[in-house]
Amino acid sequence: MNYSIVRYIIGKVLYFEAAFMGLPCVTAIIYKEHSGWAFFLTALLCIVLAYLLTRKSPVNNTFYVKEGFVTVALSWIVLSIMGALPFLFCGSITNPVDALFETVSGFTTTGASILKDVEILPKCVLMWRSFTHWIGGMGVLVFLLTFVQGHGSGSHMNLMKAESPGPSVSKLTPTVQSTAKILYLIYIVLTVIEIILLLLGGMPLFDSLTTSFGTAGTGGFGIKNDSIGGYSPYIQIVVTIFMILFGINFNAYFFILCKKFRQAFLMTEVRCYLGIIAAAIFMIAWDIRHLFPTIGEIFRHASFQVASIITTTGFATANFDDWPQVAKTTLIMLMFIGACAGSTGGGIKVSRFIILIKTIQKELHTLLHPRMVKKLKIDGHTLEHEVVRSTNVFLIAYVLIFSLSVLLLGFNDFDLITNFTGVAATLNNIGPGLELVGPTQNFSIFSDGSKLVLIFDMLAGRLELFPMLLLFVPDTWKKY
Repeated sequence: MNYSIVRYIIGKVLYFEAAFMGLPCVTAIIYKEHSGWAFFLTALLCIVLAYLLTRKSPVNNTFYVKEGFVTVALSWIVLSIMGALPFLFCGSITNPVDALFETVSGFTTTGASILKDVEILPKCVLMWRSFTHWIGGMGVLVFLLTFVQGHGSGSHMNLMKAESPGPSVSKLTPTVQSTAKILYLIYIVLTVIEIILLLLGGMPLFDSLTTSFGTAGTGGFGIKNDSIGGYSPYIQIVVTIFMILFGINFNAYFFILCKKFRQAFLMTEVRCYLGIIAAAIFMIAWDIRHLFPTIGEIFRHASFQVASIITTTGFATANFDDWPQVAKTTLIMLMFIGACAGSTGGGIKVSRFIILIKTIQKELHTLLHPRMVKKLKIDGHTLEHEVVRSTNVFLIAYVLIFSLSVLLLGFNDFDLITNFTGVAATLNNIGPGLELVGPTQNFSIFSDGSKLVLIFDMLAGRLELFPMLLLFVPDTWKKY
């Protein structure tokens, strides 16, 4: 392990976190809130720590995959710990574990909360909660890549592999740095468009900013106790559309920018993603048809909730915990499927399910024709064996972590649906579950020990499991 380069990059991340604190500080000034000092103090602490970590340049610039994974995992942990301090300093949250849970939920774009009444919080705190979604949506290290030069061979790519969601990561341009810039440009433009559309619908600027941050990052922290339920149908429709848009693989937007429209619209993952959404909407709409007076309301609520769950955003317009069983079961299945790879959404990812289905098909053909050689292809490209292998390993690790987490939460003696959907909501970075962690409830019911388990699940889910798991492997920490 090259400790010096890991230390140096974590220091750079802390500088950026200090800069991020500027937005809640400005919010506090605008609304004349005293809580702003908490963010200013945290920013100073970040700067001091960053200086201590970066004042000495790396001894060795060697930077391999191992360093990439460890750097990303530790950066997110440090980012979350420092990001939790303002909650404690201003007294919005008094329990350190609760503050860490709320912050991790923000940065990992989960949207699960321990707060029972968010409307009493200062505006600057609400802004920070939502802004963490936007920061974590595309990735902190990806953001860092747009500004700094790499350290050693392949450093940029190794960081991007560790932080970007999906079974594989590809460069859109010859350099990883320019790829990161393009991705963030798309991210920013889509966010700005949503803000403008929400403002046109009569939503206040503060609400438009926080809602757009939550939508863009597919996070789901609401600034109202009823999430998005109290806003107009127009606003709900805009949020629905943008949740779906942010769940699409950003490669598709790059193809559109390059005027390769056919290539964008023929992406197998995107077509499957949109097909799943359409099928789920019609299935849920049919199941809840008796709960709402008009067809428009039925499809609006069904579409919103499907978009919210499959993109792992977690906003709500209705208490879907009261919906019929078919509707709830469909939503639970969407929790696991998730959005597209290369998006801001969580879950297992549509691309992995495509790979798994194609693998099953290949195995069935092999059983019928043992001598037949069949290659797996997506979008006309042959899937590398490494991608298929990593997908299978990912699923095994996912099942083991999920099962162990449900077992550990069982010590709280809550019902199985609560524990199961609680883990599903955090490991897949969704937010609300069912029963005691439903859309009208929160995660404050769990013990501190269980919250720590769920914190690990949120981080593991956002970072695709392995960066977090590597922290527990002794060989990871052997020095060169």
